[in-house]
Amino acid sequence: MKLASFDVKNKKILLRVDFNVAIEGGRVMEPRRIEAAIPTIKWLIERRASLVAMSHLGRPQGWDKKYSLEPVARVLSEILRREKIPASVELWAKPFPGPELALRAGALKPNEILMLENLRFHPGEEKNDPILAKFLSGLGDMFVQEAFGAMHRAHASVDALARLMPQRTFGFLVEKELEVLGRLLSNAPKPFLVILGGLKVSDKISAIDHLLEKGVDRVLVGGALAYTFLKAKGVAVGKSPVEEDWVERVKPLVGQNGHGRLLIRKDHWIVRDVNNPAGARQTQDAAIAEEWEGVDVGPKTLEAFSKEIASAQTIFWNGPVGIIEVPPFERGSSEIARMIAARTKAGALTVLGGGDTIYALSKAGVSEAEFTHVSTGGGATIGFLEGKVLPGVAAMAGR
Repeated sequence: MKLASFDVKNKKILLRVDFNVAIEGGRVMEPRRIEAAIPTIKWLIERRASLVAMSHLGRPQGWDKKYSLEPVARVLSEILRREKIPASVELWAKPFPGPELALRAGALKPNEILMLENLRFHPGEEKNDPILAKFLSGLGDMFVQEAFGAMHRAHASVDALARLMPQRTFGFLVEKELEVLGRLLSNAPKPFLVILGGLKVSDKISAIDHLLEKGVDRVLVGGALAYTFLKAKGVAVGKSPVEEDWVERVKPLVGQNGHGRLLIRKDHWIVRDVNNPAGARQTQDAAIAEEWEGVDVGPKTLEAFSKEIASAQTIFWNGPVGIIEVPPFERGSSEIARMIAARTKAGALTVLGGGDTIYALSKAGVSEAEFTHVSTGGGATIGFLEGKVLPGVAAMAGR
């Protein structure tokens, strides 16, 4: 059953959210993942449910104030006020499990939100500890999974907890993620184009393999991971980053096994020193001289990518094609963002994934509303496109 089919009045809802956001100096730098859960929270609050909200944040080693969810709880309260959602937020800033927390959760009234402190403060979270899951299950009547970005991990709040709750369902965000990403694998309009950037081939090679099997028409390889592909082709890459262990692995893809469907960056902006952008220059082709490093795609690459994007009916983009943190090497990613936005207006199905890809949109001055869907998952999105059954999906299905 979908969430909209449940009667949640006066029920205590265990809501697993993904509020794993960037925090600097005690401030949330990018609230997008918090905002993404608001439609589900609003729906539950409007129907007089109370919530026990749970999230992880970062990779703490034990209880560490640096990774506290206190700034997140504060921003959630601000968003609820701004959206005129009549709910209060209280952070449970004490260790758990324990009887004190059980009593507080049991006393929750409709429209109250009790947010637990960072789940990863408890060692049982990442160990998928059944004892922790059993305690959490006793805090509510029903489980709502709204943390798509965590569903590729078999952790206690994602896997073991879901299996213990007779009443469980996905939130609206996860429903949409699974529906849209599912279309990419089963019912995507053609031509279907995949644009991959970012740093590591190892993170995305299985997704490339699976998408090619599913009939993707073209894969454009533009980020730092392209240097591993270029080296596999025998092209000089200077001191650009290469995953040496993966050079042999990708050789079949750049050869016959790729069936000519991979288009790897054709030229570059290069520097001797990333901290000295003024010394950048363009290459004439894909080769990079010794002592130089690629930092962005060049005009020939953008021209080739533009031709592919212009005719695509489905586009999936994951990962920037340059070092977007260092101006002006965000130019290639910004151009691609604007091209894909234009295709969305023309009726194409466009899906973006990955935090760095979203950051590239802000650099380009393009809003998320200009695309069909912007996924909140990083590893979960790639895992899904690899054809894997995500632990969080399996747990909800009881498999």
